[in-house]
Parts: sequence; structure tokens; C-alpha cells
Amino acid sequence: MTTTRGNLTAGKITNLSNSKIVYFMFNPQEYTISKTNTWSPRQVNGANLPLVSFDKGGPQSISLTLYFDSQRQNSDVRGYTASLWEMMMIDETKRNATTGKGEPPPVAFEWGQLYFKAVMLSLNEQFMLFNTSGVPLRCKVTVSLQQFIDEGDLPPQVAGQQPTSSSTTTTTMREGDRLDHVAAQNGMPPESHREIAEQNNINNPNNIPTGTNIQVRQ
Repeated sequence: MTTTRGNLTAGKITNLSNSKIVYFMFNPQEYTISKTNTWSPRQVNGANLPLVSFDKGGPQSISLTLYFDSQRQNSDVRGYTASLWEMMMIDETKRNATTGKGEPPPVAFEWGQLYFKAVMLSLNEQFMLFNTSGVPLRCKVTVSLQQFIDEGDLPPQVAGQQPTSSSTTTTTMREGDRLDHVAAQNGMPPESHREIAEQNNINNPNNIPTGTNIQVRQ
């Protein structure tokens, strides 16, 4: 389904690990984008207000409400929303074999001109209509997404540009960096972090010292 019940182009949320797509049965009536910055105050003697200096920027976040309805089919509406719940669960196929640690997949919210690469912070599903057997037929899903990567950090792309046969870039790891971030910054899918780890002989991708130079070959 690529259109809504009203034959409009449907918005969608894509699981970027396995490419599963959840199309919106009804496009949201509205969504909210927010962002916070952290400023540190510094007290100044004899002044009414402290001086403030910029500390760090917070990620953007999006909140939206979606509706799903399976009354026509008299089927369980959870069949439409199950893939959304997968996006909240640890991706077992990407669990680190050494540490046993895993994480839910990154996702992308896409509607109109907006493409928002993110992680899913919260998901709430409220059931509002049931058939005579108690099977839910209609639900309201509230989703909160947090920016996964700053698109401004990605290399510029030219329309119609063809990738070269091979290129190598160097990225210096900073505090909080991860290899899937490095992959995304180089225009590669997040799951390419395993290939990058192999290229750089990294045994533990979850413990890379700050300042390490990572070579990325494409």
C-alpha cells in the first residue's frame, strides 16, 4: 500500500536494518519537530544575569500520531502495526558476537519532502474498536523519533553523480562515535559497520579509543 485510504501518497517509516516499510493507512494530521540546546551559565559578580556559553546541541525529535483501521477486513489491526514494534526491539541479526550487546535498528520517517533518519524512542498503541470476539480493529499509535545523524555531516551529493570504483576516507573517532555512524557519514548503510571493522582489524567495535583513525574504503 503506497497510498492512504483517501488515495493520497502515504507517508512511511522504514526499518533501515531490514528495509521493512510501514505505510500510513491515514497520513498524520500534524507532526511536531523539536530540538534543545544546552547552555552553561557562568556567574558574574555585580551582574543581574549570568553569562552563558554554548555547551552542546541536542538532536531533533519528531512526535506524530498514526491511525490504523482493519474494520473492513474484520482482521486484527495489530497485523499492520507489528513491524513498528519490531523497530523498538533489539535486532538479533546485528547483536555483537563478542559482547552479546545489541540495539534496535535505525529508522527513517518519510513524507513529502521530509526524510528524517532516526531511532525510535517511544511507541504507544491504543486500541479503540473491537469485533464481537474482542479482536482489535482500530488503533491509535503515538511515535517519538530522535535524530540519528546530522545530514549536514554527510558529504555533498550531486544529482546523477556516479560513485567512483573505489575511494578511501579517514575518520577520527570522537567520544560517543560508533562505526554505524561512521558508515552513515560516508554515505553507506549502517550495517556496513561490520565491513569497516574488518577493514581496520577491529575486534571490538563497541570499544574503539577516542582519536583512533578509521579508514573507510568504498
